[in-house]
Amino acid sequence: MKITADALLFDNDGTLVSSMESVVRCWTRWAEEYGVTEEFARVELHGRPAADIIGDLLPADRVAEARRRIDELEVEDVPGGVRLLPGTLDLLAGLPQERWAVVTSAGRALAEARLAEAGIRPGLLITADDITRGKPDPEPFLLAAGKLGADPARCVVFEDAPAGLAAARAAGMRTVALTTTTIREELDADIVVADLSAVSARAVDGGVEIIAGE
Repeated sequence: MKITADALLFDNDGTLVSSMESVVRCWTRWAEEYGVTEEFARVELHGRPAADIIGDLLPADRVAEARRRIDELEVEDVPGGVRLLPGTLDLLAGLPQERWAVVTSAGRALAEARLAEAGIRPGLLITADDITRGKPDPEPFLLAAGKLGADPARCVVFEDAPAGLAAARAAGMRTVALTTTTIREELDADIVVADLSAVSARAVDGGVEIIAGE
């Protein structure tokens, strides 16, 4: 399928890179420290801001301190805990810097550390620290589109998590889902691919043309 867009918006973990082993390792340790291992096992983790996850597990007056602790654990675990997913660098290399952004549920310090570890340098990075409502709310993607000067209806979002895809749909954006962390049957998207090696892109007048297939 061929799509012409004003801008491409990428989730990070599970889309550009994989740090899931690090995520599980750090959150498991965090849950043990806070005595919520049983409750943690029932909480949806992937694709959601840390503050939202913590809010499901702890009283409101403990969220800020607990958020600082998980941020500390995850940033410390970045070296050796991040790997590029197939197709990432090839796809990004063909994109004009002003035509794409990374939109992640991670905080800025963690997002910057993971991207740097993988050698990815976006011109625009939207993190949990920039918004008031995280995915599945459309705010993160709408903020990115606004900063890029792009019509939301002409943005394409690349996501692996149902929460992120729901946010993109709510923003009125087209979606490409990756089956890197979630099975195809649970991904509601315009296009579903295995990973970014199935996607190519090139600059055209006024935007970007992408071709996505199996």
